[in-house]
Amino acid sequence: MQFDIIDITEDRLKELSVVQMKMLRTAQQKKDELVRKFEKELNMFRAVVFTSGMKNSTLIEDKDRELRDELGYQTALLADNLIYNMSLNEPSNGGDIGGDGGDEEAGYIVDYTLTYNERYIIVRDYYLAITDPDERMALYAADETAKKYLSSYYTTLYNVLATYSK
Repeated sequence: MQFDIIDITEDRLKELSVVQMKMLRTAQQKKDELVRKFEKELNMFRAVVFTSGMKNSTLIEDKDRELRDELGYQTALLADNLIYNMSLNEPSNGGDIGGDGGDEEAGYIVDYTLTYNERYIIVRDYYLAITDPDERMALYAADETAKKYLSSYYTTLYNVLATYSK
């Protein structure tokens, strides 16, 4: 996959964690979908203009410029969000990459752009990797980040993890 959503060197690309690579791939896929959508929209507009007998009109150029401006704006938003999210999920080197209280202490991805289902799966898999059921439940019960991150799913996951304890 070619990454052109942000400028990134091959060396930096190799240094990315699995989480950061997934974020990069997702953002690139969203950008590619936007490009495809705008190209499709321009082709449909071009067909309407041609069938209306206005093939020498500047309408196509105007529409192309409008779509390119919108594409540039949407791509810039994706890139900004990607850079921000990647910086939050960099491995902590003891630096101050604080979030909303304890996000850097969580052993799992804390990405609020994910759906609640995706968040649930990430947190569930993290805690199920802990083999000792008592330790798992104690850590989960004390996890303030999970309470905020999962919201109403927190209790559901607590019940699921409790069943694995029995």
